[in-house]
Amino acid sequence: MKQDYKEYEEKIKMNDNLKFDAERGETRTYEAAGKKITCRAYLGIVYCERPADPVQKLNIFVPEAYGQGGTVCGYTKDTAPIFIPNTVGGYLPGPADEPGLNIRTGMPNSIFTALEHGCVVVSGGVRGRTSGKRNSEFFEGGKTDDTGQYDGKMVGKAPALIVDMKAVIRYIRHNRSLIPGDTERIITSGTSAGGALSALAGAAGNSQDYVPYLKEIGAADERDDVFAANCYCPIHNLENADAAYEWQFGGIRDYYRTRHQKTENGIIRIPEEGTMTDRQMELSQELQNRFPAYLNSLNLKDENGNSLKLDNNGEGSFLEYIKGQILKSASRELAFHGAASHLSRLAAPGSAVDTFPALTILGESAVGLDWKAYMKAITRMKPAPAFDATDLKSPENEEFGSMEMEARHFSEFSMEHTETEAEMAPAQLIRMLNPTQYIGNADTAKHWRIRHGSFDRDTSFAIPVILALLLENNGYDVDFFLPWGIPHSGDYDLQELFAWIDTICGQQ
Repeated sequence: MKQDYKEYEEKIKMNDNLKFDAERGETRTYEAAGKKITCRAYLGIVYCERPADPVQKLNIFVPEAYGQGGTVCGYTKDTAPIFIPNTVGGYLPGPADEPGLNIRTGMPNSIFTALEHGCVVVSGGVRGRTSGKRNSEFFEGGKTDDTGQYDGKMVGKAPALIVDMKAVIRYIRHNRSLIPGDTERIITSGTSAGGALSALAGAAGNSQDYVPYLKEIGAADERDDVFAANCYCPIHNLENADAAYEWQFGGIRDYYRTRHQKTENGIIRIPEEGTMTDRQMELSQELQNRFPAYLNSLNLKDENGNSLKLDNNGEGSFLEYIKGQILKSASRELAFHGAASHLSRLAAPGSAVDTFPALTILGESAVGLDWKAYMKAITRMKPAPAFDATDLKSPENEEFGSMEMEARHFSEFSMEHTETEAEMAPAQLIRMLNPTQYIGNADTAKHWRIRHGSFDRDTSFAIPVILALLLENNGYDVDFFLPWGIPHSGDYDLQELFAWIDTICGQQ
């Protein structure tokens, strides 16, 4: 009985410490791309009782009109969706952000745009694989002006990022009567590894797997499911991503990529190119041979109930389905030329749809696709294995490290072929970073929007397609598309994103 009372006292104490102070905010005006937005801003709020890292803070932004009893785009302070974007890229830490300019698109960022559309915005900082040390790496989705700080404590390895995101969601629900917005309309968003984080938050709502980690940081005792998830090019399903990558790019030996580094003068690009060794080509073939068995084990079906499979050569209805998605994208580009016009700043060089050599065009429609020619045209980006590197030097290897070990393997294949002394990450930990493992096995979000550029080479097209199909096959609402000409990137179609949000929230 004494123990029960002690736990009760501790819970009350935590609840008091996690109470939102509505008086601490200030009215701020932000500018971006010639626009202005005025809002109530609450900055630097610690969202858990026992934070492990300084990044574990959140910012809240509320449209100014709601403080005066007004409406924005049909929403009130009680009905407004709560939009939660993250700044995670490359599984690096993702600090809380503010409204401003997205320097990669040249447009207002998602926080600014969300406020324009009447959303309450919560930007939560989450730990990443380099938490505890400074770094100069930059990946798509990340915050350009953050280099972290050194404290010597490696506290950001998996599953820290999703634990922190769940803690942010729990903080919001814990203060549902104090923070404006509808806590039954929480919507997450992210790009790349941040897209994977958004997918995890969407898929694994209220899963007991994360509870011990949430208790460790003193998260609020609340639900952590969400209403919807928006995912740009999610780098997820990592233990199967190597096989999927070689299924798509197998046989292509040369690779081309660009690394990005943060400097005092901004982000610099460091182009790299190489040719896979004979050993890497052997690994590629072995991985390629493994993919059909994994794909077929999922028992995927298209919208008409037709099975999507692959034979031992990697051919079959699943491949034809993906080709159909690319043709759909090319046909839309032929009709509207969106990439060539308003997305020209992002569109990949050589992606002009009218003259793209791998397409067969009839009238105003793309009717044929040479798969191998298409892969050669968009080019391979990573040598084999693409994610679980046999030398343990990939970002994903570091993500699956521990406080004692910098990096670990997370696939049986790479563990079998390791080139260095290595350990395997625990199976449960690997599972906890894969949203496909939780679809229908937790309180999964009802609504999903998934975008993956048709020129994105960071992961195989199979990876986002599998996510979308698993969701659809389990009865969830999915808006999926492969935008033409778009490489690995996000937040390029924010007006469409918030139109979708209005639709699922009943505003259209």
